[in-house]
Amino acid sequence: MFNAADHTYMARALELAARGLTTTAPNPRVGCVLVRGGEVIAEGWHERAGGPHAEAHALALAGVAAKGTTAYVTLEPCSHYGRTPPCADALIAAGVARVVAAMEDPNPKVAGTGMARLAAAGIETAVGLMEAEARELNVGFVSRMTRGRPWVRLKTAASLDGRTALNNGVSQWITGPEARRHGHGWRARACAILTGIGTVREDDPSLTVRDVPCERQPLRVVVDSRLEISPAAKVLAGGNALIFAAVPDVEKSAILATQGIEVVVLPNAVGKVDLAAMLAELAWRGINEVHVEGGEKLNGSLLREGCVDELLIYQAPILLGDKARGMFGLPELSDLSGALRLSVVERRVVGTDSFLRARLA
Repeated sequence: MFNAADHTYMARALELAARGLTTTAPNPRVGCVLVRGGEVIAEGWHERAGGPHAEAHALALAGVAAKGTTAYVTLEPCSHYGRTPPCADALIAAGVARVVAAMEDPNPKVAGTGMARLAAAGIETAVGLMEAEARELNVGFVSRMTRGRPWVRLKTAASLDGRTALNNGVSQWITGPEARRHGHGWRARACAILTGIGTVREDDPSLTVRDVPCERQPLRVVVDSRLEISPAAKVLAGGNALIFAAVPDVEKSAILATQGIEVVVLPNAVGKVDLAAMLAELAWRGINEVHVEGGEKLNGSLLREGCVDELLIYQAPILLGDKARGMFGLPELSDLSGALRLSVVERRVVGTDSFLRARLA
């Protein structure tokens, strides 16, 4: 169905889509290439939510030259009115002859209707070229649309013996500057950065993107069951933060509201924050990808409750000993059959440290 040229142009469309890695949320990252007779007529990508979609961007650049082209798009053209008109209609109006989409749009408002509308207008259509790569680029958007929850990455930095901090809480810095910069790259692509009240109390982190280019700062989210956070905590500076608690505190919430901080109360049966409900709430707010930087208690809770999709583990060539703090607060096992199984996606050296990316099997 697809030839070498098709693969070349779709690969280029995916490169363009990746330019919106940190800017398109809550929308997906999409690229488009218009080709006729082996010549690229125009290119476009979705730069940010509310702006032109990739197809509209490319069509505007091509003008009347778009007629008769093949459009390579990393996601099925939309068929509904959102902030912008349907891209399927724009492609039809421009006289495009063929549309190749990497994947069907998982959004129930589209879900095949975009390609169907194109086919009904006499345009040749095909779906599935480099689909795995397209899904990976928008793993959070797909998760939100199909599971009703964001894609959750849990990042931790540890010693070779799996320790994240000394017993007294000191943890800065276990890994080197290259690993920390690499970690900020993962922060930048996330829609939200999540931590727990324990980390806020001990480290007072800002949880902002710093060492890499980023046009917008992700939402900062704190899990704080008893709403103990200080209004002066760095993570709350400038607003753009959300706190999940398990018990209401009207007075404290009112104080935080004056700083632009919202408190959402979501208790579970044992008086802690309902983590699954928290993820559903974040999805409702348009959060596609969550980047977790917490302590072993929060990390363990998220893993135990099935709220983690991917682990980002940085390990430094040092040993901290048995008394130092671990990565995940998980219960003791009596049988290996109960172990959490991981699938390794990536291994590499970052500066003097090692990096492992793995997914829950």
